[in-house]
Amino acid sequence: MRNMKNLTLKQKLAGIALLLGVIALFAGNPYKGNHFSIDSKEMELILSKGADLVKPEELADWTIQGKSDFNVVDVRSEKDYQQYHIPNSVNVPIAGLNKAGLSKTEKILLVCTDGTISAQAWTFLKAKGYKGVYILKGGLNEWNSKILFPSLPENATPEQTAAFEKTKEVSKYFGGTPTIGGKTETKEAPKVQAPKLETPSGTNTQSSEPKKKKEGC
Repeated sequence: MRNMKNLTLKQKLAGIALLLGVIALFAGNPYKGNHFSIDSKEMELILSKGADLVKPEELADWTIQGKSDFNVVDVRSEKDYQQYHIPNSVNVPIAGLNKAGLSKTEKILLVCTDGTISAQAWTFLKAKGYKGVYILKGGLNEWNSKILFPSLPENATPEQTAAFEKTKEVSKYFGGTPTIGGKTETKEAPKVQAPKLETPSGTNTQSSEPKKKKEGC
């Protein structure tokens, strides 16, 4: 049996769709007690065009531009979400999708670690009649490598160097650390690998050291 990790995102989606189709045929929808169907031909056509995949660079550009016509839904666990999440995303673990109250008229961009859980969530929402559902290509793994921590090789071509000039500015916008040849590009102190975007309430963010007591004469 082929290892699941070696499958492409399209192969994962196709396998999940087939599995859900079999379950729906014999057992019905476990979430509502009725049957649902998946149009495999339509799904194959959409995926072949890449219409349901959004690149990390596209999401970064939308965020910087302040676009508000889409909803980023992080389907990982609450614990993983709290450790790091994409700005303006909301946490809806996959088990709670059915009761999340997501609108079928809005554009939904699903995010997870590598795209696997997002593929499951995508298949479920499409089966429920959601039309504007998308997946972040490569998940947070690709977001990290392309947006937060992009790297320019030492033997980069002039074209790669020119493109990196824009990429590094995007990286810094999201609190990332671009590197050149494995070395930090910025002169500032390196940031942690998974920067938190939100400070928990009640946490003191001041880093100044306590003043030393004045010694007596």
